[in-house]
Amino acid sequence: MKLKPFYFLLLLVFASCGGTKNISSLENASAKEVISAHKAATPDFKTLAGRVQLVYETDEKLQSVTVSLRMEKDKNIWIKASVLGITIAKVLITPTRVSYYETIGGTYFEGDFALLGEWIGTPINFQQAQSMLLGQSIFTLNPSEYSAEVFQNKFKIQPKEQPQNFIHSLFLNPDNFKVASETLSQPNDDRLLNIRYGDYQKIGEQFYPSNIMIHTSEKGSATKIEINYKKIDLNVDVSFPFDIPSGYEEIQLN
Repeated sequence: MKLKPFYFLLLLVFASCGGTKNISSLENASAKEVISAHKAATPDFKTLAGRVQLVYETDEKLQSVTVSLRMEKDKNIWIKASVLGITIAKVLITPTRVSYYETIGGTYFEGDFALLGEWIGTPINFQQAQSMLLGQSIFTLNPSEYSAEVFQNKFKIQPKEQPQNFIHSLFLNPDNFKVASETLSQPNDDRLLNIRYGDYQKIGEQFYPSNIMIHTSEKGSATKIEINYKKIDLNVDVSFPFDIPSGYEEIQLN
């Protein structure tokens, strides 16, 4: 028996109010209903200020830094990385460009999203970066192109037909419809992106990530990023100061 959208929305409302949900009652939910619930779970805010512990690991280095994160939804993502209270880097991401400088080597970058792709280990744009930080799918989900099923107590969302060299899968938590994990595999390019989320924290009536694990690999080279949110404040006054110090050398990407 197919779940009517009205009753599906009622279940979603009860879940957001802290009620329990038996996933078997949602097994017949359509992809359209599940995807609509996921989109409805997108946090609604104007600004966000957070304190984050970030661990960045590649084949060459392992680094842990404290990060101040500020966001103006759909407009700016500002990051200041510090070690022992000393600023070591700043990043400003807008829908059109990435600006960055780091103090130890005295280098800077201003341009498209190529540098962001190098850090993450896979190409990524502003909207995808914002979605990743908020526990939303980094890909646009078209209900007519995706199927939904219950698998291992999660909603599994995947394309009805996987495009060549682009295998995408998404798992959603049934209690809040936020991303539990998301994977993109491009076998021909030996490229893999996997994003996993820990528990979500409820702020007001909305859910925000507490922990994000990003694992990427390409042709044997791997990158791991762990993001732990220590504090999140919403709709506070924020600024996005960013001025590249004089004398810094511009990064040249291959």
